[in-house]
Amino acid sequence: MASSTSFPASGSGSKKPLGKMAGWLRQALSKKPKEMPASQESHPSDVPPRCSQDHPPPPDPSSPGSPTLPPAQEGAPGSSSGRWSRDYDVCVCHSEEDLEAAQELVAYLEGSSASLRCFLQLRDSSPGGAIVSELCRALDSSHCRVLLITPGFLRDPWCRYQMLQALSQAPGAEGRIIPLLAGLARSAYPPELRFMYFVDGRGPDHGFHQVKEAILRYLQTLS
Repeated sequence: MASSTSFPASGSGSKKPLGKMAGWLRQALSKKPKEMPASQESHPSDVPPRCSQDHPPPPDPSSPGSPTLPPAQEGAPGSSSGRWSRDYDVCVCHSEEDLEAAQELVAYLEGSSASLRCFLQLRDSSPGGAIVSELCRALDSSHCRVLLITPGFLRDPWCRYQMLQALSQAPGAEGRIIPLLAGLARSAYPPELRFMYFVDGRGPDHGFHQVKEAILRYLQTLS
């Protein structure tokens, strides 16, 4: 005997919910994805943006804002000029009988606009100091050496010693030794100095201007 109880067909009760789900899925797929902001596209989250402060660009020396060192003040002790590495600019070597001419040369050099610092043996040597020691100290403490070559200079063995001592400390000349020939013919010029030019002491200023210019040229090479 057949039962009067009837069961709904399989899946008939889920047609309505499944239809709603399919409709929702179609709506979700039909929607366009939201566009990401430009800042997020250019800088993905796994790559951090570059910071300019980590690697600042080198300063441009031509730009107005670039720091510049102040120029060194020349003509004063403690400046960067090599002139002040020694006590004197020039040591004047002369014979005893030419002391007056040497004093005239020193007065000219010290009174010039360059205010050259000169060592004059009888004036600047330490009292009680040994003559040879004082000469060596003067040569070591001076940039240039002026040899006042006169007949008295050639006759004086002490002047010859000064000349040889100056040559031993500046064998290549390099403008440090400045011979000033006065009262002598060119043929009497010492053979030890034939490899360097001399200043002719004839003329209104006795060659003092040329001596000063030669000293200044050498001092400029030190700065």
